[in-house]
Amino acid sequence: MANASDKQHPIVPREKLDFGLDDPSIPKYWFGGDAFKTRFFDAMSLIFPPGEKFFMVTVRDFRDQINDPKLLKDIKDFNRQEAQHSMVHDQYNNVLRKQGMPVDKLIGWLDQLLFDKYRNRHSREYTLAITGALEHFTALGAHAMFDDRDIMGDAHPKVRAMYAWHAIEEVEHKGVAYDVMIDYAKVGYFKRIGALIHATFMFPHVILKFANAMLKADGFSFFQRLQLNAKGIWWLLKPGGFAAPLHKHYVQYYKPGYHPWQETEQPGYEEWLRGFAKHSDPVEASELMRADLAAAR
Repeated sequence: MANASDKQHPIVPREKLDFGLDDPSIPKYWFGGDAFKTRFFDAMSLIFPPGEKFFMVTVRDFRDQINDPKLLKDIKDFNRQEAQHSMVHDQYNNVLRKQGMPVDKLIGWLDQLLFDKYRNRHSREYTLAITGALEHFTALGAHAMFDDRDIMGDAHPKVRAMYAWHAIEEVEHKGVAYDVMIDYAKVGYFKRIGALIHATFMFPHVILKFANAMLKADGFSFFQRLQLNAKGIWWLLKPGGFAAPLHKHYVQYYKPGYHPWQETEQPGYEEWLRGFAKHSDPVEASELMRADLAAAR
């Protein structure tokens, strides 16, 4: 596998986890009472089921060419993890349906974008390159969520735990689609970077589109949404904001010869594993991880 590190994390599917997402005590604006922050993360929950189905399909396009036993096992475990992510986010998306959010309309729009437009207009190699780029973005999120700012400290513990678990598993399988893309789809440097640039514009566009559709369904007027977006995007992009530490990891993808496992230092990973090992409880694991990280500061 191209330039992979020997220090990569094992891919461990964790199934039948209970986050208690139907708990009526979880407020509608579960992220510190902030409508934008809540709907921004709710938008990510909406995109994950169709997105992860797209990831699995684009990898499966090349599976018949693969004869490396380790990579075949990694693909199987990658698929199991992605299937669990879709299942849990579907559970949370049912909560959003009960709130009156246009869940099915938004997911249907994304399904059409990924499976009708992208799959019909682009080569199988390019759609796998899109997956590689989007997997880079999802792995980047773990760097922002678990650094010493405790960016989700105001979030409800059960919803926070869902995103923590998801981020941990994205870190574990972040090299799978990339290995298939480089070693079997033979995607070259310029196609790989072109797909990253494509994803760099598409990914935030879809999240903000979905977040604003939900804010509109919440009853916020156009001008109220403008105010919420101005404040929220500043929170995302300001110095020290949510996305601030990601640029140094994001730009690594542009290096010739890059591989995701060249970056093996992941804050919170070992702490989450230790917490999960106690009782296999993802909510407990998330909180113990936060306590361990706080103690180490």
